[in-house]
Amino acid sequence: MKTLITNGLVVNSTGTALADVLIDGETIAAVLAPGSQLLGFDVAANVDAVIDARGKYVIPGGIDAHTHMEMPFGGTSASDTFETGTRAAAWGGTTSIVDFVVQYAGENVIDQYTLWQAKAAGQCAIDYGFHQILSDVQDSSLVAMDELLKEGVSSFKLFMAYKGVFLSDDGQITKAMQKAASNGSMIMMHAENGSVIDLLVQQAIAAGNTSPYFHGTTRPWQAEEEATHRAIMLANLTGAPLYVVHVSAKQAVAQIATARDAGQNVFGETCPQYLYLSLEEQLAASSTEWGTFEGAKWVCSTPLRSREEGHQHHMWQSLRTNDIQMVSTDHCPFCMKGQKDMGLNDFSKIPNGIGSVEHRMDLLFQGVVDKQISLERWVEVTSTTPARMFGMYGKKGVIQPGADGDVVIYDPNGHTSIGFGEGRSHHMNMDYSAWEGFEIDGHVDTVISRGKVIVDDDRYLGTKGDGQYVPRGLSQYLI
Repeated sequence: MKTLITNGLVVNSTGTALADVLIDGETIAAVLAPGSQLLGFDVAANVDAVIDARGKYVIPGGIDAHTHMEMPFGGTSASDTFETGTRAAAWGGTTSIVDFVVQYAGENVIDQYTLWQAKAAGQCAIDYGFHQILSDVQDSSLVAMDELLKEGVSSFKLFMAYKGVFLSDDGQITKAMQKAASNGSMIMMHAENGSVIDLLVQQAIAAGNTSPYFHGTTRPWQAEEEATHRAIMLANLTGAPLYVVHVSAKQAVAQIATARDAGQNVFGETCPQYLYLSLEEQLAASSTEWGTFEGAKWVCSTPLRSREEGHQHHMWQSLRTNDIQMVSTDHCPFCMKGQKDMGLNDFSKIPNGIGSVEHRMDLLFQGVVDKQISLERWVEVTSTTPARMFGMYGKKGVIQPGADGDVVIYDPNGHTSIGFGEGRSHHMNMDYSAWEGFEIDGHVDTVISRGKVIVDDDRYLGTKGDGQYVPRGLSQYLI
């Protein structure tokens, strides 16, 4: 199958150009001046399909490097399967995800990786890779880090919170970082002081403060800043690269910026919820059906932060200044009925997570419209940087010859209404939308994954199993 995309404005992180894009099979074969010939042939007359992208942007497919499909958590599992979650991602212009293999204490790391491969195989609508979660870091875990590198898993996530579930102590974290420093892999960190949070949660519940609002107040920014600083110091001690996930507090950003200014290999990720949503507006919400429990829809960790304290403004600023390098979703969806309502009388039992994999590209494009970031930066933080950060660049994250044919045609003059109901966008396996009522001044028109059109003109044309596993190399940001 040969496809020619004509008359569009090709947007890479390095700039824009009016160009035609030729996809041959699964690969971008050429980026041409509009209407040009290739080796003496009229390109448009020698292809199977021509897509006119006049007035639209032609961008590399989005890469969401932080998702949790089918993740077991809090006595239930994330409501999106690899099939439903990746299909929703495709609808929103994301053509690759990097999901997390979960290892709880006592479980064999390699066995868990094999299990997650079996879960995803033949199910995904788009390409996928894996990070590996490490909980109890034993000698066998360190051996597994080397073994998984050979399988294309080059990043390992540790937790400073969730005692008895995921938390690793500082000694275990140090051992994993020492291994990463020696084999070149990336350490990812959930940076919150779990001991402090556990104490504040116990005190809140004892005082009768059980509504979802208190999920946020018991995970204060100080707990995030302290853990971020501690992770940076341990990375400095060991020489390991560090990637801090779902940064929500401006004080944590300051710790990352200081380390980067000192030349340390430290990177940060934020998520759409920390750019748009706030503690005041969402966790204090109420409705006829759920009352004060309505705020459970937006319970996630790290939590939403106060708008009055300026966290959202600072996150946008950090994207402009590159103190934060990229935006993922931490997509971990749970339904209100039968899942979130497990914590109806105790916020600590609410499964933590928000569903956003379908809306990330749109929400970040609204940032372009609102002049928070540039057009090129939009592509950079949603596609190019994830590809470079996690060893996929060249094949992913760029419109250039030799890259995979992962292309999105985006209409800046279109419109997207997020939520439920006729004409609104929602394909995730959830009974609510955290983004209900958001209006986007732009629209995903066509999504191409490795040369195959899987979304076009509000029609889904893909099939289960279109996606392939992507073995990843080492990060291309390390010095």
